[in-house]
Amino acid sequence: MRLSDFDFNLPADRIALHPAAPRDAARLLHVHESGISDKVVRDLPDLLREGDLLVMNDTKVIPAQLEGRRGQARIEVTLLEQVASDKAEDATGGNTVNWWAFARPGKKLRLGDCVAFAPGFSAIVREKAPDGQIRLDFGTDERQFRAGLAQHGWMPLPPYIRKSRTVERRDDSDYQTIFATREGAVAAPTAGLHFTPLLLQQLNAKGIKQCCVTLHVGAGTFLPIKVDDVSEHKMHAEYGEIDMATAQTINRAKADGRRIIAVGTTSLRLLESAAKSGHLLPFAATTDIFITPGFKFQIADMLMTNFHLPKSTLFMLVCAFAGRERMKAAYDHAIADGYRFFSYGDASLLERAS
Repeated sequence: MRLSDFDFNLPADRIALHPAAPRDAARLLHVHESGISDKVVRDLPDLLREGDLLVMNDTKVIPAQLEGRRGQARIEVTLLEQVASDKAEDATGGNTVNWWAFARPGKKLRLGDCVAFAPGFSAIVREKAPDGQIRLDFGTDERQFRAGLAQHGWMPLPPYIRKSRTVERRDDSDYQTIFATREGAVAAPTAGLHFTPLLLQQLNAKGIKQCCVTLHVGAGTFLPIKVDDVSEHKMHAEYGEIDMATAQTINRAKADGRRIIAVGTTSLRLLESAAKSGHLLPFAATTDIFITPGFKFQIADMLMTNFHLPKSTLFMLVCAFAGRERMKAAYDHAIADGYRFFSYGDASLLERAS
């Protein structure tokens, strides 16, 4: 498979810069064996059956975007992954908080440079990786770091949004799902952004069940594929967890013949990472699963997801799930009919191709 096999023309005005209000007023394109149907997210209870099981991602996005200065130079930092610290200790004698991050302009930073984000909140450059990442040592413990991040950090909106507008304080809530309980993501599981308390009440009233798994979404989800041969692409690794009780709930549903609906590509990738012989196992590890056409799905029967970038790993995933020709036709329809794309955009409900 070549990268060009997953290309399509997307007009710039189809990119959503703010979410629909209310969230469940977003449009929903139902892609099924008989064709496609134009719906809205609040129609979801009517599109599902009693006993269906929705699997959400309960990761919580941290305010991982920081602006600082090295001397007079402005530095923009996006935190990517927390790592074990050096032997350096904070004032309490504990290890200091370290993160790998992207920085702009990163090439001008040297080892030992200090990036100041606010009085009492700064970091030292400890390491530079060949791919442009830098390791920052915040010189403080976890509690103080989290307090500083909560006060001075901003939501890490995708690059294509930040190029078009500034990050706003309303993004603190807009870019967080109502399921978010476990801190660790630096990008939102965006299919979950469409759910509201009222929609959950309606789903419950119809007997449509829900459970949660955790995949801490990384900024690598936005990185472009740089090779023409898709098989040569290396996926970013993300940490995920499925506990025993949740695995048993999902396995019981499958054994009963009830459908499993993954809410978001993150939930789907985690479910398929933890699958073995059609059975879901508990999971607590990183996954770099790369799903392309030809992949044999074991757990998910349906997928609710937003509309994705051309030539992206996520568009490849939906092509693998519902069929490439079907998804190309669905995306052509969505573009022509004014659907809104990407993180703050509209949604699709995909039935798995047989």
